[in-house]
Amino acid sequence: MKEIRLDKYLAEMGEGTRSQIKEMARKGRITVDGIPEKKSERKIIPDQNTIAVDGRNISYAEFEYYMLCKPQGVVSATEDNRYQTVIDLIEDRKRSDLFPVGRLDIDTEGLLLITNDGDLAHQLLSPKKHVDKVYFAKIEGELPADAKKRMEEGVVLEDGTLTMPASLEILEYGNPSSILLTIREGKFHQVKRMFEALGCSVVYLKRLSMGSLKLDENLQPGEYRPLTAEETDLLKRHGKEEKTKDVQ
Repeated sequence: MKEIRLDKYLAEMGEGTRSQIKEMARKGRITVDGIPEKKSERKIIPDQNTIAVDGRNISYAEFEYYMLCKPQGVVSATEDNRYQTVIDLIEDRKRSDLFPVGRLDIDTEGLLLITNDGDLAHQLLSPKKHVDKVYFAKIEGELPADAKKRMEEGVVLEDGTLTMPASLEILEYGNPSSILLTIREGKFHQVKRMFEALGCSVVYLKRLSMGSLKLDENLQPGEYRPLTAEETDLLKRHGKEEKTKDVQ
C-alpha cells in the first residue's frame, strides 16, 4: 500500500478534520508505532505502521462495502437536515466518505449498496452498462392485459420519456397485485412512473437485487452487513467485463 499523510489517514477514518487532527497531534494524542507524532503531515504506510489516537488503534480500510436493507422513512443520502440517512444506519463504519450507490425513494425498501468505491459505483450506475435491478412491488388498480408486452417494448412515461425494455412477472393478481419488475436503468421514481403509465399505482416497493448482488433474506429493514469477498469480486468482475465490451 502506498504512503499517505497521517492527517489524511485519520480524516478518512472519521477521526476529525485535518485542522482538528493537527491540533490532536500537537497535543501528543496521536502515536505512530507507539511513539507520539506531532507532525500531522507525516507520511505513513497504512499496512505497515500502527496508528493510535488516545491509545485507540485506528485500523485503515481503503474501501468498505456494505449491503443495507433500506427501511422506509430513511433517505438515500450522505446527510440530510430533516431525515435519518442510510449512512447513519452503518454504525460500525470505519470510513467517513461512504455513499449509497444509487437512490431508493424514502418510502421504498430493500437492497442498497453502501461504499466509497467510486469506480465500482460508476460501473453499476452507468446507463451504458445496463445493470439489471429487480424489484418486488404491490400494485393497486387493474393491470392491462398487455402489461408484460408494454413493459418489454419500453413504456412512455407521462413526460414523454421512453424507458428501456423491462421484464414484468405477475406473481399474483388482485388488489393489490404482486409483481416482479426488472429494469436496466434508474430514472427518477421510475418504477412508480412506469406503472402510472399503465393506469396503476405502486403501494409497496422493495429492491431485491442489483446486478450480481442479491439482498440477504436474513436482513431486516434497517439491518446491514459487509459484503463477502465473493460478492465484492463478482460486482467488480461484472464492471470489468462491461468495460471490455465497451472497448470492443
